[in-house]
Amino acid sequence: MTLCPPRPSSLRGGPYVPHTLDADAVRKWCGLALDALGRARADIDAINVYPVADGDTGTNLYLTVESAARAVDAAFDGHAASAAVSRPTLADVVRAMAHGALIGARGNSGTILAQLLRGMADVLAAGPVEGNPGTGEADGLRRALRRAVDLAYLAVAHPVEGTVLTVAVAAAEGAERATGDVATVARAAYEGARAALQATPGQLDVLARAGVVDAGGYGLVTVLGGLAEALSGEAPRRSRRSAPRRALAAAGQDPAGCPADGAPDGGPGFEVIYLLEADDTAVAALRERLDALGGSLVVVGGDGLWNVHVHVDDAGAAVEAGIQAGRPYRIRITHFGGAAARKADADGQDRPDPAVVLPDRTGAQDSTAGPRGERATRAVVAVVPGDGLAALCAEAGATAVATRAGEPPASGELVEAVRRADAREVVLLPNDTELHHTAAAAAAQARAEGVRAAVIPTRSAVQGIAALAVHEPGRSFDEDVVAMTSAAGATRYAELAVAERQSWTMAGVCQAGDVLGMIDGDVAVIGSELAATAETVLDRMLASGGEMVTLVLGAGLADEVAERLERHVREGHFAVDTVVYRGGQPTTPLIIGVE
Repeated sequence: MTLCPPRPSSLRGGPYVPHTLDADAVRKWCGLALDALGRARADIDAINVYPVADGDTGTNLYLTVESAARAVDAAFDGHAASAAVSRPTLADVVRAMAHGALIGARGNSGTILAQLLRGMADVLAAGPVEGNPGTGEADGLRRALRRAVDLAYLAVAHPVEGTVLTVAVAAAEGAERATGDVATVARAAYEGARAALQATPGQLDVLARAGVVDAGGYGLVTVLGGLAEALSGEAPRRSRRSAPRRALAAAGQDPAGCPADGAPDGGPGFEVIYLLEADDTAVAALRERLDALGGSLVVVGGDGLWNVHVHVDDAGAAVEAGIQAGRPYRIRITHFGGAAARKADADGQDRPDPAVVLPDRTGAQDSTAGPRGERATRAVVAVVPGDGLAALCAEAGATAVATRAGEPPASGELVEAVRRADAREVVLLPNDTELHHTAAAAAAQARAEGVRAAVIPTRSAVQGIAALAVHEPGRSFDEDVVAMTSAAGATRYAELAVAERQSWTMAGVCQAGDVLGMIDGDVAVIGSELAATAETVLDRMLASGGEMVTLVLGAGLADEVAERLERHVREGHFAVDTVVYRGGQPTTPLIIGVE
């Protein structure tokens, strides 16, 4: 059943499911893969025992695909703004996807995934085989998956079986054996990868000892499942969860997948990642130098732009090698132990932090560095849909991330907000169900940078307001999070919106222009006039009790509406207080909270 009007889809591309491998299918694929990785992120993190048990593979893959998806969205937006061309081609979109993954790749598995996507893009952007214009989409996908595997093996200095590479090979082989249309080939690739994933514990001793499958392979299966669903319209069978916490404990690791002593099996102490502008000849020499310095070396990219990933003991030498090869930037150094690393700020002050972010060669500070000055003990980062709510959060001492109509913030924007807050502890308020995965990924990245972070699963701005109202930095972090979570959970929420078209809803059929009252996310009331519909919504919400009503007025909503609703509550519901905020949200005329 379709709600009316639909909420912005996290699947990017609306409800239509394409069955051909075109630009829309790639956009749908990115959205489905990102959503699936969001759901699986914690499970993948939990089974991350190879090559380093640092519990971040799921988060890294999510951030990599998120960057790819945003690049695809940008390709569509750029063409929509052009008077000459309204839709991007398949070549435009797959190149954007590969570039987005390259510049946003995180960790070992994320970097390999970026190379896999680049290989697929090479084939799909080229179109049919020269001299054989009849080559179909199914054959194109087969060749794309094979090219992806070939490039990935070239990018990894010392390939190991039982990893994401093995799963990628099985996907390509499954596709090559399949006959039928492109959706059939995509599903065969998924099933081949899925079977190979279950076999990885028998190929890699560290997986067998922990009783888990390969984390990177699990992530690739998840991404291929999104492709199969985008092309077939049917959700694939999901792999059974292979992340038993007791198995990890038996292997001497904590629930996050990290070794008990904080050192990755006596291996290199640092992960070094950077983007590099350099020519092919310089990169060949760089590979040799970095291979001699450490392990888990992956260098992906081409055409003058590369993503370099390596595990080393001498992080400075790895960066110096990049400087000699070309221009490295977005340099990130993570100490696996987490205790000894320190971050140098622009003013020369050292701060304890397991993530070290270096300035580029020009001396300009990387955007991931926090502001100068003394760090606060605790901060709150809240996502809000309007300028008025942003100002309200700022008055309460929170860092606000304002959303744009139809453009939910990415986890990178939330991470930047955490860095701006520059606190040792951070509480994130996503204030939207569809942003919970995004906030969780941002919190995981913040933890990797030495910040204690928690996400309170708020579903509306009014729940965020309730949580912020009881926030008390003076008490312990855990007590504060519990109090804020309790306040948010005790707040029911509703939104008033105007239907954009005729559709079925939980309350019946709505027509274009109808006013919809949505309580806790479901359409409960259909009316013709906003104030009257809001009164009905308030009566339904207050029928089960309540002490405080919060009204958040959208942009352009008259003060008279708020006065009418205040009067309605005062006259019809004894001892219930009402507070009104001018939220300024552009697409939702009214948000209601009942505590």
